[in-house]
Amino acid sequence: MTDDYLSRVGTLIRDARRHKKLTQSELAEALQTSQSAVARIEQGKQNLSLETLARISEALDTEVVAVASSTPLNLRIKGGRKLSGEIDVRTSKNAAVACLCAALLNKGRTTLRNLARIEEVNRITEVLNSIGVKTQWLPDSSDLEIVPPAQFDLAAMDETAARRTRTILMFLGPLLHQFDEFQLPNAGGCDLGSRTVEPHLFALRAFGLDVVASHGYYHAKVDPSIRPHKPIILTERGDTVTENALFAAALYDGETVIHNASPNYMVQDLCFMLEKFGVQIDGVGTTTLRVRGVPEINQDVEYHPSEDPIEAMTLVAAAVVTESEITIRRVPIEFMEIELTLLEGMGMKYAIEGDEYVSANGKTRLIDITTKPGPLKAPKDKIHPMPFPGLNIDNLPFFAVIAAYAEGSTTLHDWVYENRAIYLTELNALGARVHLMDPHRVMIEGPTKWRAAEVMSPPALRPAVVILLAMLAAPGVSVLRNIYVIDRGYEELDTRLNKLGAAIQTFRDI
Repeated sequence: MTDDYLSRVGTLIRDARRHKKLTQSELAEALQTSQSAVARIEQGKQNLSLETLARISEALDTEVVAVASSTPLNLRIKGGRKLSGEIDVRTSKNAAVACLCAALLNKGRTTLRNLARIEEVNRITEVLNSIGVKTQWLPDSSDLEIVPPAQFDLAAMDETAARRTRTILMFLGPLLHQFDEFQLPNAGGCDLGSRTVEPHLFALRAFGLDVVASHGYYHAKVDPSIRPHKPIILTERGDTVTENALFAAALYDGETVIHNASPNYMVQDLCFMLEKFGVQIDGVGTTTLRVRGVPEINQDVEYHPSEDPIEAMTLVAAAVVTESEITIRRVPIEFMEIELTLLEGMGMKYAIEGDEYVSANGKTRLIDITTKPGPLKAPKDKIHPMPFPGLNIDNLPFFAVIAAYAEGSTTLHDWVYENRAIYLTELNALGARVHLMDPHRVMIEGPTKWRAAEVMSPPALRPAVVILLAMLAAPGVSVLRNIYVIDRGYEELDTRLNKLGAAIQTFRDI
């Protein structure tokens, strides 16, 4: 086989494996080979016999060359249907990636319970597998077991997977305690404009980390003699910046004080997990964290990440724009209070079912709510996000489709990202009136007379889901093309919405 053909076949095998939600290790086990052999196959660096192709096809339950395809996955949505029934909010994407990175700190076995089985998690597990970490989904569950090697093999890192996720940046904090010098591929993820990594580097300099970005890599050097001698003041109250500082502080056998820390949900989950590792943390849920690290973490630990407030907001928005009554269970209310209060001010009604209870992590407060269909009016003031406890930055885009449903004019100010607001103008293809005022602000006039349309999915996760929600509301048949970005952050969203009465089909172009 030519190198080009091997590369194309490798891509087909990789995509078929991901579609089956298998890790490289799981496919290797089915083929009775090694994870590194599967990695070589997928990278087009392994000659393949017809017998080997047949075995791979059998393991993946698909004819690899004939059926599996690198063409994008699309959605066909028959809109204008009411939704009904009950649905659980699943565990958080952002908590999942934080906990996966935290597992790099532990020399023992880490088991993450009820983890979100999403593409973002798949990319990270591929990176982990490639550097020697053993991961496996436990039978008949969404529990992921993670066992590290004696030494990480960073030279063998799957760079293709690493460059498809910005999470790779969060390896800096865990690895600085284990290497004097290392390099990581530049981070990827959603297309949200230029996002500087300087806040991360500024925070980690207190632990002796020096990073130079060049030729597609972060080149890192660590001076172990440098340790925090004063409080670390984060220049940005970012979630991942705070997490990187926590990773570094966890294995520093001393006290680290972090000011201007994010108190957001995924940071709280990480703190709760680090406490299970034996790290002492005061101030969880505030902007000042006092961390007492440990010199080594080597124990078998399990942790349950909490429910996703962004998914909760997604389901609320779906109920609003389809004028549906649905019961949304396991809503993390502490991280949804502002959003629900703002919606109440617009006229939304909902009922709280029963009493509050706690998530499986023993910390996060949950409620069940039932949405009530009815008209909404635009708010008098603009809607803008703020760091927690303000309106969640990732929840702002959902107010675009809600504002398009409501009567009146609404202004959204997405001041955090350079170009995310631009993607919201894609709603115009479905009948909305979204006016771009500048790269950060849109003005939306409602109510909308929705119409079906065919739209290419925006390259940013939340705007892509916003288009999907509008298609649920639009009578007729709409098509949303290339939905990989949605699979990055949501597990089986189409299937779960169908259980509520939606009519969504997946398909590929032939």
